Amino acid sequence: MVGVLTVEFMVYDSRSLKDKRRVVRSIAQRLRDRFNVSVAEVADRSVCQRCTLQIASISGEKALLHAEFDQMVDTIRSNRAVSLLHYDREFF
Repeated sequence: MVGVLTVEFMVYDSRSLKDKRRVVRSIAQRLRDRFNVSVAEVADRSVCQRCTLQIASISGEKALLHAEFDQMVDTIRSNRAVSLLHYDREFF
């Protein structure tokens, strides 16, 4: 089963796209390293204080994907530079 987690968040202290990209790259790399997932910025690419990431993962069980996505959301929430706005899960 393939799961896709879409996460929208604000990058508070970002005054430029360069500031935003530094924070987003850090979050994306942390997710890749910790969970072995694919991460892509899919929207709001030219807005300096808002970001939408999609994270894809594969598992044999939907329950495991749910648990992994919960951990990813907690990881993003724990970053003090951002504020989580919304997240959604899809399974294929």
